[in-house]
Amino acid sequence: MSEITYDYMEEYIRSLIPEASEKFKELEEFAKENRVPIAQKETAKFLEFIVSMKKPLRILELGTAIGYSAILMFEASGFKAHITTIERDENMIKYAKENFGKYNLEDKIEIKEGDCLEVLEKLDKPYDLIFMDAGKGHYNHFLPHCLRLLNEDGIIVADNVLFRGMVASDDLVKRRKITIVKRMRKYLDLVSKDENLITSVIPMGDGIAVTKRR
Repeated sequence: MSEITYDYMEEYIRSLIPEASEKFKELEEFAKENRVPIAQKETAKFLEFIVSMKKPLRILELGTAIGYSAILMFEASGFKAHITTIERDENMIKYAKENFGKYNLEDKIEIKEGDCLEVLEKLDKPYDLIFMDAGKGHYNHFLPHCLRLLNEDGIIVADNVLFRGMVASDDLVKRRKITIVKRMRKYLDLVSKDENLITSVIPMGDGIAVTKRR
């Protein structure tokens, strides 16, 4: 369990989510067997909802992993969005490329290989939606670049912002995670207190922050 909501609430919410298609079942099973973190079910459903509502044509994803959320967002866009996703782990890049190839998405989902911050610095085209799910201790460093790249009416969706409940409670913080927690708190302060932005933090999955310009 995520440790940021009561177990019975999380179980009930997940029970409302329809059975995944075979494609996503396979991806979920692979991620589970290989201990690859992907978006939790309720987070994935929220992401699907946001993309289907916003209908972005250009999406930027920070953190590809095996390609699960990129494929989900592409389908949620009505198979119309072009997605750029950033990943530095060579094994994850290999798995993601295999999955994109398996579903004939090589022309729709582009992987930028390398350190997320270094890749962000080189990007210059605008995006309608940015999904932040990489380098949990660096969200505050990613933010200026994401705002620079975000369309005027674009949305930033940041995952894992409550980080197993540690961000909200000092009692839960593990010593080896102190730096990540401090930096995530800084990110939430930045997006919550900036008078030019409006942010909603949702205690779902491992915590989601949705940010847009006012």
